[in-house]
Amino acid sequence: MDKELSIIEEKIVKNESEEKREIGIVNATFEDVISATGFGKFNLILLVLSVPCGWASMMDTTSMSYVVPAAHCDLDLNLEQRGMLNAITYLGMISGALIWGFLADTLGRKKILITGYLLDAICVIIAGLSQSYEMLLTAKFFTGLIMNGPFAALTTIISEFHCAKYRGKVVMVLGVIYSVGQLIIPALGWLIIPRNMDYDLLNGNIKLHSWNVFILICSIPSIIAFVGHCFLPESPKFLMTVGRNEEALRTFKKVYSINTGRDPDTFLIKSLVDETKLNTGGKHGGAVTANRSKTQALKEGWQQIAPMFFPPYLWKISLAAGIQSALMLGTNTIRLWLPQIFTAINDYQLLHPNSAESLCTMLEIITPNDGGNTTQSKECVVNALSDSVYINAMIVATTSIVTGSTISASINILGKKRALLTLSGTTVLTTICFYLAQNSATVIALSAITVTFLNVSLMIEVAIVVDMFPTTLRTIAVAITLMVGRIGASSGNVVFPYLLAIGCLPPFLVIGCIISSGTIMSVFLPKTDLKAMK
Repeated sequence: MDKELSIIEEKIVKNESEEKREIGIVNATFEDVISATGFGKFNLILLVLSVPCGWASMMDTTSMSYVVPAAHCDLDLNLEQRGMLNAITYLGMISGALIWGFLADTLGRKKILITGYLLDAICVIIAGLSQSYEMLLTAKFFTGLIMNGPFAALTTIISEFHCAKYRGKVVMVLGVIYSVGQLIIPALGWLIIPRNMDYDLLNGNIKLHSWNVFILICSIPSIIAFVGHCFLPESPKFLMTVGRNEEALRTFKKVYSINTGRDPDTFLIKSLVDETKLNTGGKHGGAVTANRSKTQALKEGWQQIAPMFFPPYLWKISLAAGIQSALMLGTNTIRLWLPQIFTAINDYQLLHPNSAESLCTMLEIITPNDGGNTTQSKECVVNALSDSVYINAMIVATTSIVTGSTISASINILGKKRALLTLSGTTVLTTICFYLAQNSATVIALSAITVTFLNVSLMIEVAIVVDMFPTTLRTIAVAITLMVGRIGASSGNVVFPYLLAIGCLPPFLVIGCIISSGTIMSVFLPKTDLKAMK
């Protein structure tokens, strides 16, 4: 009798479970649904695909600093043209920020990622085949113009495929990926550029040298990113925002199935909340209309920018952009001038092998006329001294990887805002301490700390920006923030040599003060740790 009762009870429990599964949860919010999908294989696939995405971005912005010294003889470059090649990618990024931002917020993240990485790969290949300064300059401008879109969309889609528990961590993982890219670029350059590679294509009409091969190889991450995103679904958060709930629910089920290995039909959530009704906000509400045509989407896309210039978003975007500009000015000015600083140290130590002087004394070897003291043939040679530039760059990048990984693992414990204030505040001191450095080892250590902490601070700030804005404004907010940041980066690199001409202290003191302004502004950022995404 007891055995029969037990069997009956098991059937009742099983029937109740099946009935619950059949009924499921209705009108679930995004945060509830994305949490129910768990963290598993799909998330790992997304992060693995982020590796070539991040490396493509780093190669677009950094590769020219290693190409110009090897290519200036082949392309007959003067000093102004070399400087323009280093800056042109950032100018392209500034030009295309708003265009890509509103397109990603209206047409979707996936389309921008696929189109952006495909076009970027084409432009990088054209740059690799360049036979003239004008061709290389044009190609690099368009790589910057194009890369701004997928870069902002990548940060957004990564955030929108993770719940609040993991969102801050995965955005920080992107910072680690970029740091690994900073290590890969000098290592790749070290392996390829010093080699004497010469190839003739099309009966000698196209001549490829080592630097051409280096640029061509830099197109591989963009190609991988393009192919990979063709097989990934659209952001479910974006789909919910534009009223495509059925498609969003299918995406959630697919993610759930991949993560858990279970049948998609066992997913308990059966319907999603209608965010098109929740997001109606009048003139400046940033609402997105469901079931619209592509033409309507583009028209509404222009209207997406308007809310950024009205409360409550005007203060938020101004604060975010100001912080990004200050921190990016600091990190990119120091990072892009490190090869020249290390070269000056090497040149000084070569001339004075038994002396130990301060950095300021060694920097005196940099003069406006030192380019004229070297013959054209010697300038074109990648000699043994340049090895230290690659090695020092890899030391700085390795430090960024280790530190970034550590902070990423503990970001929820530290809190994004607290970590940002601590790291950026520390770099104020290390930047000014360059003036006091007495040897090359100290310069390398200060460089590693400064660049690493600023890189991590930038990624933390982007993670906070992602949480500060709703889905309909998220990518445009990231794009505007990065655009203003790159204006700061360009300005810093233009002003740095003029400050250096005044003396050794002014460049490091001014950069330190600008970073401190970014740190002070960070105090006013909201705490977004573990908060639901809007």
